[in-house]
Amino acid sequence: MSVSISSSFDSGAITVVDASDPSRIRLRFRDDNAGDFRQWFHFRISGAKGLALGLTFENAAETSYPGGWEGYKLVASYDRHHWFRLPETHFDGRALNVSLQPERDAIWLAYFEPYSEERHFEWIGSVANHPGVELLSLGQSVEGREIDCLRFGEAAAGKPNVWIIARQHPGEAMAEWFTEGLTRRLIDDADPVARRVREKACLWVVPNVNPDGAFHGNLRSNAVGANLNREWLAPDARRSPEILAVRRAMEASGVELFLDIHGDETLPWVFIDGSQMVPGYGDSNRALQEAFLVGLERASPDFQRRHGYAEDRFGEEMLTLGSKWTAHRFGCVALTLEMPFKDNEAAPDPLHGWNGARSQRLGEAMLLPVLAHLEAF
Repeated sequence: MSVSISSSFDSGAITVVDASDPSRIRLRFRDDNAGDFRQWFHFRISGAKGLALGLTFENAAETSYPGGWEGYKLVASYDRHHWFRLPETHFDGRALNVSLQPERDAIWLAYFEPYSEERHFEWIGSVANHPGVELLSLGQSVEGREIDCLRFGEAAAGKPNVWIIARQHPGEAMAEWFTEGLTRRLIDDADPVARRVREKACLWVVPNVNPDGAFHGNLRSNAVGANLNREWLAPDARRSPEILAVRRAMEASGVELFLDIHGDETLPWVFIDGSQMVPGYGDSNRALQEAFLVGLERASPDFQRRHGYAEDRFGEEMLTLGSKWTAHRFGCVALTLEMPFKDNEAAPDPLHGWNGARSQRLGEAMLLPVLAHLEAF
């Protein structure tokens, strides 16, 4: 008996080699639609209730981050709302092998809990209905999708501008879950932290910088293959209009604090990559950055400071990255937050691993160090 496998939907991505034998389904990770990256997958298996399925992702060792499969557990859902990890996920150094026996007629499988285009529209629409919130289009993507920005509070002379952007790399869906949690807390008028943040600053939140890549099921690139987090030094209207639009808006407003939200395929921790290595960052920004990290560590046990990137990781390409370019251009504290695709080794959850809900809670917690930073001005 054969099963049906499909990925022709928002963020869908997989290549089926052979599904004639349910116990030996052969799959391959596909490239981004126009880029040389491969890792993201999202597909549905139908007609498999009660069957012992064996999935082999044959080219796991040839993906962009093969180390990401060490200790990784695949994500699954029967209803696209409740996602859980599949314990029988194993990487043998060549292929990723998964065993499961679905309890329902259809099961969705993904690299990480997806954040859909429809959810994006529903969420930003609901947030924009709150007083003091404005939904702006900063520009359009390569394929004409809006680069949505939620602005909290009116810009005013002397009022700090805080920019928070997410999903430059579209497969890092945890980043948009993070912005949902952060903006949900921001609109809570009963929350004194949210009220104070809105009073002290104008916040610009861009939940998805790369909507084309997200829709196409890409890991890191936009619709023409550009890695947007390498486009900040010289964005191009044809190759990277998304970054050009965000950068122009930042130039118009000014920036006093910048947070770029990401996910990391390999490291099983939540951590921040700072800008202390950027030329001209200065002692004052280093001190403010240190205080921010201490504040986030207190605000969320999911965050840790022992593990992260080496300071010399980026070399000559440093100023092509969003947080590094912003730190250099505006002389402000600019940070990149990374969340895991795997479980968080600092606080493991075998059933869910790192997921959308934990990303949301981290977004809520982020308002505490943001407020402390604003009060330090």
